[in-house]
Amino acid sequence: MADKSFLEQRLDASTWPIAVGDVAVLLAFLLAGTLQHSTVDQLLADPGLYLVAAGPFVLGWLLCAPLIGAYSPGGGSAPNSSIPLAIRSWIPAAIVGMAIRVVALRGRGAEASFAAVMIVGGAAVLSAWRLLYFKLR
Repeated sequence: MADKSFLEQRLDASTWPIAVGDVAVLLAFLLAGTLQHSTVDQLLADPGLYLVAAGPFVLGWLLCAPLIGAYSPGGGSAPNSSIPLAIRSWIPAAIVGMAIRVVALRGRGAEASFAAVMIVGGAAVLSAWRLLYFKLR
């Protein structure tokens, strides 16, 4: 029997509800952050503001989470394995998001306070979501 590929070992189809929830809570967290700097009217007039703000971090998550194992068999088995995997995935994802933001979006910084809010806040919302998922499952 052939060994599973690296990515096959990190992706378990049964974790799709967690993956959908992860992206949804990250989008909500990023929307809340965007609304700290823009009004609803501004976002309705120019939805690109939100895409520019959220895009780098969602891309970072989509790149890092599967590689680190957020959706591996252990990622969907219990909160004591799922939550640490989400946090371990979010930290590099947030760093990738900040790097994309700085390099690709000129004029967008990555101040230490912003980085701290992104890392801690993202880890908190992902952890809360995953805990809720396992409580309601």
